[in-house]
Amino acid sequence: MERRHEADRSERGDGVKSSNLERKFTLFWKALNGPELKSEARVSPTRRWRFDFAHVPTMTAIEIEGGVWSGGRHTRGSGFTGDCEKYNEAALGGWTVFRLTGAMITT
Repeated sequence: MERRHEADRSERGDGVKSSNLERKFTLFWKALNGPELKSEARVSPTRRWRFDFAHVPTMTAIEIEGGVWSGGRHTRGSGFTGDCEKYNEAALGGWTVFRLTGAMITT
């Protein structure tokens, strides 16, 4: 079951907390020799939005959407609305955003 509760998050070493799904994605990405990604990359200079991961040179972002079956933040009204605002502003700024659920992060 996908959950993104505080208990499922741990520090990465740079003070930023990552979820189990984010850590799983990172392991797969490294195993596939994907290009270096910046974690918690800023979406907008005027908002506090951040991408889970971004390949800044190509303006490609990856968002890990947890809690899709458990009523997580990304599926509730205000969280979903906020995500739509963030993704729309990112698109207007030239970013391509890939949204992945836990079920998509597989071998």
